[in-house]
Amino acid sequence: MPVPHFDAIETERLSIRPMVAGDVGALFTRRNDPTTAEFQNWTLPYARERAQHLVDEMLAHDGVPPGNGWFQLAVDDRIDGSPLGDLAIRLSFDGRCAEIGFTVDARVRGRGIATEAAAAVVAWLFESVEVTRVSAMMHPENLASVRVAEQIGMVFEGHTRNSYWVGNENSDDWIYGSTVESWRAWRDRPRSRPATVELVAVTAENRIDVCTLATHHSQQRFVTPIAGTFADAYVALADPGSRIVPWLRAIAADGVIVGAVLVREPTAEQPSAYLWRLLIDRMHQRRGIGSRAVALVIDHATSLGAPAVDLSYLEGPGSPGPLYHGHGFVPTGMFHDGETMARLEL
Repeated sequence: MPVPHFDAIETERLSIRPMVAGDVGALFTRRNDPTTAEFQNWTLPYARERAQHLVDEMLAHDGVPPGNGWFQLAVDDRIDGSPLGDLAIRLSFDGRCAEIGFTVDARVRGRGIATEAAAAVVAWLFESVEVTRVSAMMHPENLASVRVAEQIGMVFEGHTRNSYWVGNENSDDWIYGSTVESWRAWRDRPRSRPATVELVAVTAENRIDVCTLATHHSQQRFVTPIAGTFADAYVALADPGSRIVPWLRAIAADGVIVGAVLVREPTAEQPSAYLWRLLIDRMHQRRGIGSRAVALVIDHATSLGAPAVDLSYLEGPGSPGPLYHGHGFVPTGMFHDGETMARLEL
């Protein structure tokens, strides 16, 4: 297969281009930053000679080399040309599959730079190079990179144990990937706010749609997968002397099943309702559906005469805590299994 030529890609904020001789200094500085190197495949200190050698290698290629060689791209601010990071591509199977990796300068993290750059390069790989698959591998604790992979449509495919060495350090690896079909589905997924959001019964007709709901893999820290939700709904455990009345509903947005909620309904022993589970499918997040579902749960609890709605959540990047705070839930100062407990008085 001919070597894919790469000129440059411009996005709203970025210019992504092949490296030039003047990139040595920025690369050297970036790779010596401990927060950048923490989950990467080089050890510190990173010699300037290594940066020079890497850039010299890139200058020897007119495009992405086939085989196992990496092709390093510079990521710059499109307006002022300042360096922001770099992105690497590796092709395999005669250029029919690709792997990517990315790093961003510490000073610009949290601005979506890596996501914007990676999304643009993945689109180029699928549309121009016509690869059938793009993958990325990362340390399980590298949650920033995990979230980038998820936000460009990649799905978690596997966890390899003690599979990666950097110097004398051994670690696990997470594998993320997209096929051309799954990437197109992600690219074309609905983005707008739905006209209607309803909580509907789980029935024989919609149970398969409910069973296939899935969050991003990183979000499983915060919400149990749908199989666990079903188990909790239908094999509900209770403390001695009390009972649990589970209320499981699918979330329908414009008639499409996009999520699920599980509520513990109020009883004489436990008069407050409890929002036990809220799950929005990865393909329908960031559409305002979760917030509208919470409002419907509050309405349901109010209709049953509950004095309050309780819930708990895990803190951390990606936590649903801000969503609940926006509805008036206030932390109680108590914790359950490491989760913050919160209450909304009705």
